[in-house]
Amino acid sequence: MIVGASRAGVDSVRAIDLYAGIGGWSLGLRLAGVDVVASYEWWQPAVDTHNGNHGGDVKPTDIRKLRLEDLPQDIDLVVGSPPCTEFSYSNRGGGGNLEEGLKDLIKFLEIVEHLKPTYWALENVPRVAGVLEHGLREPEHPLYRFRHLKPQIVIIDFSDYGTPQSRRRCIAGRIPFDLIESYRPKLPRRTLGNVVGAIASSEVLDPVWGCVLPASAVTEREIEPALNAEELRMNRESKTYHPVYNNMAFPDSMDVPARTVTATCTRVSRESIVIADGAGFRRLNIRERAALQGFPVTYQFYARSFAEKAKMVGNAIPPTFTYLVAQAARGVTAEAFPTFLDAGRSLRVPKAKSRVTPPNTEGRTYPTGRSFRAALPGLRFKSGMRFELANARGGEGAWRVRFFFGPSIDIREIELDAELTQQLQDSAFVQRVQMATGAQFAQAELRLRTSSPANLQQVWTRRASGLGPYEVTDLLGDLAAAVLVHVEAASADIQHAAIGYVLEAAAEGEVTESIPGSRKLTHNALAIFSGMLVGAWFNSLTWHEQVKAEAA
Repeated sequence: MIVGASRAGVDSVRAIDLYAGIGGWSLGLRLAGVDVVASYEWWQPAVDTHNGNHGGDVKPTDIRKLRLEDLPQDIDLVVGSPPCTEFSYSNRGGGGNLEEGLKDLIKFLEIVEHLKPTYWALENVPRVAGVLEHGLREPEHPLYRFRHLKPQIVIIDFSDYGTPQSRRRCIAGRIPFDLIESYRPKLPRRTLGNVVGAIASSEVLDPVWGCVLPASAVTEREIEPALNAEELRMNRESKTYHPVYNNMAFPDSMDVPARTVTATCTRVSRESIVIADGAGFRRLNIRERAALQGFPVTYQFYARSFAEKAKMVGNAIPPTFTYLVAQAARGVTAEAFPTFLDAGRSLRVPKAKSRVTPPNTEGRTYPTGRSFRAALPGLRFKSGMRFELANARGGEGAWRVRFFFGPSIDIREIELDAELTQQLQDSAFVQRVQMATGAQFAQAELRLRTSSPANLQQVWTRRASGLGPYEVTDLLGDLAAAVLVHVEAASADIQHAAIGYVLEAAAEGEVTESIPGSRKLTHNALAIFSGMLVGAWFNSLTWHEQVKAEAA
């Protein structure tokens, strides 16, 4: 249970916590001596966690239906973190229902308008900053009626405020930001390595709050099994070779604050934090995630599964930052600021420990229609331009190499089919390349003949053993690399012809200058030419006919 810090010498502050989650706001506020008189949350596991750690009696509440006249009075501080799902770019690529998300922003601002607190703070994803700024200046927007609240709207990174995690968020409201900034010299700078090392110790010293517990008293330390070879490949490629987004480090660096801890992530996910652990690689356990969010090792998470705990931790606001908001609301100066270590002395483990929830394990089997898409090594050029091997939707056994280019608003494709193969083979130069690399193409075909399209799908869904899709991906990438050696050794005239052929195939009758990404096509034309040769060869193999034979 949380024990409030002393308020001697500073006026008492009464607060309410909207969209309270598991208590990230309440924890920081109470550690700073703020009187949280009411908290509101709708999700039952979060309510249970809030009550279990704060000794409260919060009931699941639909905040949208709260009657203003039922709210407590004489409130000095209103805080909260309305749901960010509809505003997050990770939700359907930023295609969430903004109108639905606005309902919670409106309700929060209605409560602020009604209670007229001295201070208030709303936390959400960075995109909300633009939503608020636009809405408060456009007369036709539903947020326009709150313009008199005149919030300060900033984007901050919580790692700059004592949290061991780079987490950019929008903070909007009326709080003493200048005081919060003045505390920064007293805040620790912790890294992912600091957190992982602390949680693994036989005597756990909280990396932020400084409280100490024997390892046996610290819950949520169960380690997830290491990633298998397939999961490792998928994680590595989604981070270091993503066709559109920026590259990430793999494994995650231990010498800097962690990347953002997310609410939803699987064993194969671009968002998952993956660390080296001995000879293997693994994801973080719940306690490591919670510590990166700034929750002390005393905090308990009352949920039924690993996934629920990951969700509640990932959705929380770091109490490290809410502690700063509370101290600023109380008017504490930088000279009198009690550090996290000072506040951590009051932390105690609740009587009821959270239940053990086994972490996720690797999948044993997958749906028969499990999809596969992977870029060919050496043929991924960023900004969406890549050659990739993919299966047909529904796992019908059809496997094809495809080439995509152009910006996200105008993605195009060069068909790699038998017609293209015939056109390429009309070139004397291509014929020479095929003769020089004939043995490698023959060996590749023999390797494919050890399997079939249907068997490749069965291997991918863990229903059979043998040649797998990633092995085929690497096989085709190696072939393209072998072809590229000969293309790059050709004369300048032949290379120029290859570049022209790529641009002609991409144009499909258009003027070359109008091709989206033509400069990038030209720059990578020799590698693209090699990929076209290999992709068209693969797609034209009689190996694919085994689908029909097996179906019959």
